[in-house]
Amino acid sequence: MNTTIKYDIEVIKEEALQLVKKRLVNRQQPIYTLCKYIPHRDWVNFELELEKNEFLLRDRIIDLLNHESWEDDAGCI
Repeated sequence: MNTTIKYDIEVIKEEALQLVKKRLVNRQQPIYTLCKYIPHRDWVNFELELEKNEFLLRDRIIDLLNHESWEDDAGCI
């Protein structure tokens, strides 16, 4: 039985955002830090999707969070 998950880049970005919000990882850490939170059997697919979207494992997690919104920015002009 194959239970490997197919990771889409949007799923990866959301997963990274949730880990940052939970303070389990830092925005400045390399993307490969996420491997601690991805099941080993799924890591290959996770890594392939990153490569397909031109992300390197040494890139920073913040590179995945380009659509992050800031709650305190509403009053700033």
